Amino acid sequence: MTHAARSALLRAALDAAAQGWPVIPLRPGSKVPALHGERRCPRTGDCSDGHRTFEQRATTDPDRIERCWASGPFNVGIATGPAGLLVVDLDTLKPTDEKGTPDGAANFQALCERAGQAAPPTRRIRTPSRGEHLYFAAPDGVRFTNTTGTLTPKVDTRAWGGQVVAPGSITPQGPYTVLDDEPVANLPEWLQKALAAPQRPVTAPVLPILARDTDRYAAAVLRREVHAVATTPEGGRQAELLRAVRAVGRFVAWGDLDRATVEAAFTCGGESAGLPPGECRATIRKALDYSLRTAWPRRTA
Repeated sequence: MTHAARSALLRAALDAAAQGWPVIPLRPGSKVPALHGERRCPRTGDCSDGHRTFEQRATTDPDRIERCWASGPFNVGIATGPAGLLVVDLDTLKPTDEKGTPDGAANFQALCERAGQAAPPTRRIRTPSRGEHLYFAAPDGVRFTNTTGTLTPKVDTRAWGGQVVAPGSITPQGPYTVLDDEPVANLPEWLQKALAAPQRPVTAPVLPILARDTDRYAAAVLRREVHAVATTPEGGRQAELLRAVRAVGRFVAWGDLDRATVEAAFTCGGESAGLPPGECRATIRKALDYSLRTAWPRRTA
């Protein structure tokens, strides 16, 4: 790696530290911390009095950062918990994901819409896979931890116990870059509540087998919306069922999905959420009747 590239990584570390965000070195070209774990702890230096975690060793001290990055071309990790950050990670689709499956950005937008909120403007980082990191300031006195798909599929969060790769770092897939240099926004209250809500175990609804010639995008939307219904907590289940069925109803109107199949799928989702079967059927019938009356014509190329 050239001297200029190593200097750029040092600048990235110092820039993050200047924001008050403690940093750690990551292995060159990697997202993996370049720090020893507890099992291999030498019990010397910082760990002379016992093993110190990466969060305890993360630093904003410019002198320590200079010494560390002078010894190797390390990528830069931000310890999100000590930094007072909660970072929302919007994942992209993997080659193994079914075609038409919504990615993290689409699912997060849908989550905002279900909460009746606009997507909050804040600092955004583009990842090498074309995903995004959204930075938020965590509220004082609340210790959020990492989540994986808890809010919605393809959306993870990093807080205490986690770290994110800082912009300026480079992997074989490409660099981490600043997409939007907005000031870091406070974590919205509705998002705080969503993360703080107790997560009850959810039994995935058993969906009816779809016909082999079913439109793949319509099938993906159906699965996503049934999952959204099944994971809705008490207090908003019927409203979520009504919204989700209307979101899928246009595919029934266009002939992409069979009405009976959609009714059976959402009945499974509603019952998984704890709604009575009769209430499910009535809500689904009402929502589909509305969709069939109001669906707009399919756009043609």
